Amino acid sequence: MSLIIQKYGGSSVADAEGIQRVARRVVATQRAGHQVVVVVSAMGDTTDDLLDLASQVTDEAPKREMDILLSSGERISMALLAMAVNANGSQARSFTGSQAGMLTDTYHGQARITRVSPTRIREAIDDGNVAIVAGFQGVSPESKDITTMGRGGSDTTAVALAAALNADACEIYTDVDGIFTADPRVVPSASKIDEITSEEMLELAASGSKILHLRAVEYARRFGVKLHVRSSFTDQQGTWVIPDEQDTIQLPEGQPMEQPIVAGVAHDTSEAKVTIVGVPDIPGKAARIFKVISDSNTNIDMIVQNPSRAGAGATDISFTVPVEQGKAAIAALRAAQEDVGFEDINHQRNIGKISLIGAGMRSNPGVSATFFDALHRAGANIDLISTSEIRISVVTAADKLADAVQEIHRAFGLDAAEEAVVHGGTGR
Repeated sequence: MSLIIQKYGGSSVADAEGIQRVARRVVATQRAGHQVVVVVSAMGDTTDDLLDLASQVTDEAPKREMDILLSSGERISMALLAMAVNANGSQARSFTGSQAGMLTDTYHGQARITRVSPTRIREAIDDGNVAIVAGFQGVSPESKDITTMGRGGSDTTAVALAAALNADACEIYTDVDGIFTADPRVVPSASKIDEITSEEMLELAASGSKILHLRAVEYARRFGVKLHVRSSFTDQQGTWVIPDEQDTIQLPEGQPMEQPIVAGVAHDTSEAKVTIVGVPDIPGKAARIFKVISDSNTNIDMIVQNPSRAGAGATDISFTVPVEQGKAAIAALRAAQEDVGFEDINHQRNIGKISLIGAGMRSNPGVSATFFDALHRAGANIDLISTSEIRISVVTAADKLADAVQEIHRAFGLDAAEEAVVHGGTGR
């Protein structure tokens, strides 16, 4: 008998008809021979309605009271769905986030999971019940208060339960048939993706794709949970989000479940920085510049555009290139200077790039603060910044590179008790 976690969003349980449709799917899954745990969001626009109601009462609602208010939406959904499952011939028991063992830190409105203890959920499904859990919420063991996880937190609840219960799959039901190459509401011709890696999904979620909550993707990648994104309105196969087994970890006892996993600090001195000064700030100029660079067979890494020191109506474009390709790029740009209309080119070779690598960068605000504080302590000034879901990179002066790497490494607790042994070579 397999264990399946199913999560249904607000559009799936927006009204009584939707709740009945979900109940029939849940019962059918159980009758197919599976144990089923269901996580539900608030019905339709309930959360927005509660926020509007609170704003009519006060402009400055206490965060603790807001969490108590907003958590009620999911509780309504869970109770109604349990009633509907019972009416369709199966036994169901509903649980709040705290009853389900979702333990969090004390940050109201953006709580992070510290531990999952789903004892009551396991007992319920072992007794033949469908367990229905209110998503988006938990309880802080420290303050004893109800907490909520922020928008999309029900996805994270489902993934956390899937990891804690060692579920065979975590199905995320929504109002589209899976993950598409673009938002099908904006691009009707978008293609459905049958399978995508967790890393690719992380980048999509971090870049604005709303089909999956960013923290849920991080959590699934971290603990090896397979996600199946499907529509609750059809029986079509959706999209599988597959974690890489090498990314799955075992946390030490007592360590918080949701936290950034810093894999390491990398540095690179093989790049140069090129700044094109005084580019006319009109459409098409950047395209022309990068076409020239492409034609010179030069690879570009980081790109930043800023208001120009040359004055209004102009912009400066900076980018990094491999040192050995810099001359060719600059020669090609000089040849196109009159056509493009920029004022000058600055070329800086003695730079270094530092990158902090790991999961959970975007959704953990403390990561950036720690990173930049370490750079400050090393006296490293920042020229360029580039980020992704799993990386923060900066460019600084080459003579500050070693100190900065050491400070960052120390700041994130990466230092070992004993020094590493280099058995040969210079590391060049």
